[in-house]
Amino acid sequence: MNRTKLALLVAFSLVLPHSSIAATQSKSASQFTKEANAAVLKALPFSDRQDFENAQRGFIAKPDTVTIKDAQGNVVWDLEQYKTFISIDKDAPDTVNPSLWRNSQLVIQHGLFKVTENIYQIRGFDLSNITFIKGKTGWIVFDPLISPETAKAALDFINEQLGERPVVAIIYSHSHIDHYGGATGIATAEQIASGKVQIISPEHFTEHAVSENVIAGNAMGRRAVYMYGAMLPRNAKGGVNGGLGMTVSTGLAGLLLPSHEITKTGEKLSIDGVNMEFQLTPGSEAPAEMNTWFPDMKALWMAENATNTMHNILTLRGAQVRDALIWASFLDETIDTWGSQAEVKFQSHHWPVWDAENIIPYFKKQRDIYKFTHDQSVRLMNQGYTGEEISEMITLPAELEQNWPTRGYYGTLRHNSRAVYQKYMGWYNGNPSNLNNLPPEMVAKKYMEFMGGEAAVIKKAQVSFDKGEYRWVAEVMKHAVFANPKSQPAKELLADAFEQLGYQAESGPWRSVYLQGAYELRNGVPTAGGTQTATPDTIRAMTPDMLFDFLAVRLDSEKAAGKVFDINIDFTDLKSKYTLTVENAVLHHSKNQVKKPDVALVMSMKTMNSIQLKELTFDEAIKNGSVKISGDKKQFKEFLGMLDDFNFWFNVVTP
Repeated sequence: MNRTKLALLVAFSLVLPHSSIAATQSKSASQFTKEANAAVLKALPFSDRQDFENAQRGFIAKPDTVTIKDAQGNVVWDLEQYKTFISIDKDAPDTVNPSLWRNSQLVIQHGLFKVTENIYQIRGFDLSNITFIKGKTGWIVFDPLISPETAKAALDFINEQLGERPVVAIIYSHSHIDHYGGATGIATAEQIASGKVQIISPEHFTEHAVSENVIAGNAMGRRAVYMYGAMLPRNAKGGVNGGLGMTVSTGLAGLLLPSHEITKTGEKLSIDGVNMEFQLTPGSEAPAEMNTWFPDMKALWMAENATNTMHNILTLRGAQVRDALIWASFLDETIDTWGSQAEVKFQSHHWPVWDAENIIPYFKKQRDIYKFTHDQSVRLMNQGYTGEEISEMITLPAELEQNWPTRGYYGTLRHNSRAVYQKYMGWYNGNPSNLNNLPPEMVAKKYMEFMGGEAAVIKKAQVSFDKGEYRWVAEVMKHAVFANPKSQPAKELLADAFEQLGYQAESGPWRSVYLQGAYELRNGVPTAGGTQTATPDTIRAMTPDMLFDFLAVRLDSEKAAGKVFDINIDFTDLKSKYTLTVENAVLHHSKNQVKKPDVALVMSMKTMNSIQLKELTFDEAIKNGSVKISGDKKQFKEFLGMLDDFNFWFNVVTP
């Protein structure tokens, strides 16, 4: 796979076709896991069935099967694999937390739904919902899913059910790929350029949509394999739910650039007779995000700022920490601005809530789950507790604990509280022992030596496993595996502990992380597969600055040590000029070109993109004249040799 594409993998969109994956050596639920899951049934208000009524309200129709393929016949979305074992009338298996099972029963409700007059949603065609607003002549589409194929299937289905209408506008609520990647399935760049279709987004959408996964894309993409359990079979011992939806589609995501950005809260637009007012919420669930009010329909679109789960303050795939305090303040602003007027609130995942007497209490608890997590984490932090200690101590009040829409199906109180600590305090917890502590492989060997050797440790850990102390077994056995990654007994016992923790997890991503860890311990690290979402659209949307920042993190400092040189690059189509400077083993770029570079290149950005996409090589580009090079050509080749290649399938649960 092209290394640039690989580094641009959109983190949570990496999955494999499950039909080609051998089943893992899954075990049954232990007695301790059965008891833990049975306790959940007693602790939570399962008799409250309002969500099931809401998830089915407004239902119009659904296809007999939801298996969507690309032009080559590859399956990019298959709800059928879940329908074989999840249904509304089945009790939770022993191997699934009953609360997560309940969420799966709700999320699997799919098809075309009427939200209110002129507002429709198709759910269950991807991780996210696609929303259709009926205008005078056509459809205004909110958040067109991940894949062009799933978005097109949704458009075709609603046209089949309600009559064919053209797409007149697409509105991106925010900069995550499950809210824009399918746009190319329902509109073209030519339609955007001609004004036939408008693309509306929050301010700075393109910058964040393209850049979020460039710099750390390789690491984030690999960790996303864990977050979404890419290798897991879809069954009661494998992947059952992603928290926000069943899972992600695997089509080749695109990117149509916005024709208009919303730049301030209160901005109004009227498109095809539909009036809208926007609330910008940057720094909440995404760095560029917005809610939308439909005054004529008394309907409030909440993007991903208020779904039917506690969301992530820090996603497990890795990202910058979100601001729980800002998130809560934006929800407060929403309540004050439209809360009392709204007759329905709906969003890009899950199902709507109707009527002000339900909507306002819902919003208050959504607001307070983030405010509580922030305030109480900071309170404990200021008492001297560390992130690990806070996550063990913090508990929700009954009003939030017993509230289904604030349960931890995606984010969790445990890891969100640690994220708040991380935002304020960083990685160091203040204990001098942790200032320069040993890395995993080094510390693992010392632990094994001090604890009596591998055989003794495994024997003791098995006793702890038999007592149901799975967290402790995972803590101990990670050292055994890192000390001796060839030890099959150590890997098997660690996998068994991960598996039971996964079976008990309420969060879809937590379950996936544990079970994916177990899978790789038993089957080894994968070497191939995955969906690549860094499409030509995405790469061509990169600015030169984004490209050069990415090249800078690829620079191998050992190869660059002691080297000093300048490279001038002129992009003819952008009419922009840059100098790349390597000095002190650091790559800088500047628009102030040096007068006497070591080497100079003249090309279009289009040519640069073609080179990135492996449509041609640098040598071919020089030969055909699309790149003109002057100066020391050897210096430029030496520079290319300094750029590191990233191994996507790096080890996680083994050294």
